[in-house]
Amino acid sequence: MRTSSITRKTKETDITVELDLDGSGVSEISTGIGFFDHMLTSFAKHAFIDLKVKVDGDLYVDGHHSVEDTGIVIGEALKEAFGDKEGIKRYGSCILPMDETLVLCAVDMCGRPYFNYDLKFSMPKIGELDSELIREFFYAVSYSAAMNLHIKQLDGTNCHHIAEAAFKAFAKAIDQAKTVDPRIRGTLSTKGVI
Repeated sequence: MRTSSITRKTKETDITVELDLDGSGVSEISTGIGFFDHMLTSFAKHAFIDLKVKVDGDLYVDGHHSVEDTGIVIGEALKEAFGDKEGIKRYGSCILPMDETLVLCAVDMCGRPYFNYDLKFSMPKIGELDSELIREFFYAVSYSAAMNLHIKQLDGTNCHHIAEAAFKAFAKAIDQAKTVDPRIRGTLSTKGVI
């Protein structure tokens, strides 16, 4: 069972995430930020991960703590669910089109955090989500999950499309990386551990 349940409570946020890597894409998402809910729902659906996210955050301040801390907890949940990473493909990538937009995402579940990001938003907000918080979310996920994560915008102008393509490309990359390959004995590393 590649599952996890993580709760993180601070003076700014109270977050619980339940995750099943081998799910079917079912999700229950409640962050208090509608567009962020939409992105996490898309992530779960396209990664074939069952995901429950409950966030009680200080939205009277702004969305920063809620979004960043959700990234931290989802990253921790991914790390726990991946476990010892035995038999997994480890790498995943996707170039995802969404109308005029094209976004590339590549991941390596290597146990070493690294984040490379290049999305360009022309609007400060998408719905009630500050555009700059998309970077904060993915940064937090990559470091908490101890993964290499690269997200690059290859084309696009519509901010909704750019954000959604990024979350879906990330989902497809994670779906590949988590896949168990019967040819792999132990971990996919010359070191013998990842």
